[in-house]
Amino acid sequence: MSPTSAPETVDQKADGSLSHGLKQRHLSMIALGGVIGAGLFVGSGAGIAAAGPSIVIAYTLSGLLVMLVMRMLGEMSAANPASGSFSVHAERAIGPWAGFTAGWSFWFLLCVAVGLEGIGAAKIMTGWMPDTPEWAWVALFMLVFCATNLAAVKNFGEFEFWFAALKVGAITLFLVIGVLAILGVLPGTDAPGTANLTGDGGFLPNGSEGLIIGLLASVFAYGGLETVTIAAAESEHPVQGVAKAVRTAMWRIALFYIGSMAVIVTLVPWDDPKVVAKGPYVAALDFLDIPAAGEIMNVVVLVALLSAMNANIYGASRMACSLVARGQGPKALGKVFGGVPRIAVLVSSVFGFGCVLLSYWRPDDVFLWLLNMIGAVILVVWFFIAVSQLLLRRRTEREAPETLVVRMWLYPGLTWVALAAMAAVFVLMWREPGTRTQLYYTGGLTLALAAAGYLLQKSKEKERGGESEKVTDAVG
Repeated sequence: MSPTSAPETVDQKADGSLSHGLKQRHLSMIALGGVIGAGLFVGSGAGIAAAGPSIVIAYTLSGLLVMLVMRMLGEMSAANPASGSFSVHAERAIGPWAGFTAGWSFWFLLCVAVGLEGIGAAKIMTGWMPDTPEWAWVALFMLVFCATNLAAVKNFGEFEFWFAALKVGAITLFLVIGVLAILGVLPGTDAPGTANLTGDGGFLPNGSEGLIIGLLASVFAYGGLETVTIAAAESEHPVQGVAKAVRTAMWRIALFYIGSMAVIVTLVPWDDPKVVAKGPYVAALDFLDIPAAGEIMNVVVLVALLSAMNANIYGASRMACSLVARGQGPKALGKVFGGVPRIAVLVSSVFGFGCVLLSYWRPDDVFLWLLNMIGAVILVVWFFIAVSQLLLRRRTEREAPETLVVRMWLYPGLTWVALAAMAAVFVLMWREPGTRTQLYYTGGLTLALAAAGYLLQKSKEKERGGESEKVTDAVG
């Protein structure tokens, strides 16, 4: 298959066998909730400790990059909704090997992430009930969400709707309380002014190196936004759903990520040990003497982790199903029963639970190896998205301009800016000892998948060539 051929007809067959049970309210809330993950509630603490108040700049810069990526992905997904999302677009634009590489690397990322989120949720539960084993909680969560995803897709949509509603409500309440405290109108608090922004080392307490570490931490916190374009293929109105989700991405990122970081570093000294030990949101609520702040945030983080598990099992199963439909994976994974790729759901869940078991059996080698391999996968996916949009936009304008209901801003200039920004992040990862290993492992994974995809592509081309020769001989 040449890079310019259109495999979407194959993927559309797969999508046609999937149900379309997601309503617009499901898709809207998945888009909202997808931007609020455990990485924001917990992982941002390490970024604040490294960058200080300048973490706001870090999240702003990485947020701008994410906005560009989502706009590009939205343009392609609205023009061609497919459960394979960016994998389908990469195949259309670059070739089957690119779709294979982007799709299976993302599947691997999601499955490992399911295990990590299960471990995080189990730690919260054992904190409440210390006599219970962690693995049992992980197994319970896996069973619940595997069952949810084995049933009709509307069950996944309902779970995510309420999970996302809780997360959105929690962070909105936090922002309201924080702003009132900053203004000095919250009872029992005084306005902090700019003391925490300019004092104790200044706005850049650890210099540019600290800002770089905070920037890298913020980039990976944005992972997960892509799921909404996968889910859109099973919605009632996929084109309108994707368009609406992408168009609201800007204010969601600005409000939830950048806004909350600004509130936290204004209220709490950046070097407060609680920022890392308990998480920045708990530290801020403790500073305001909010009763039971730690337990409140533990509930919110638990919801965020369970939501991510549910969404990642869903995303992994649909990506695998789409890849198989395009002849890029074991056929058994693509079988659909009752509108759901149940074997893909089971395999993705089992793989995730296997990662959990490895965290207990081989924590210092195999599990660490898996963690390092997913370090920069999201950047690899973003790179494929940008290159695909760069190539497909011109082709779509020529062949089907009416499908461009979402358009990338200032094309092709901002697409090139996004690619340059990704290259800069890769360079920054290579400069930092803490992320260099992740870059090496991710590069190895990507190259291995690219080689496997290329060999599979050549094998199919050879088979088709042989079949053509047989037909010619028979005619002759």
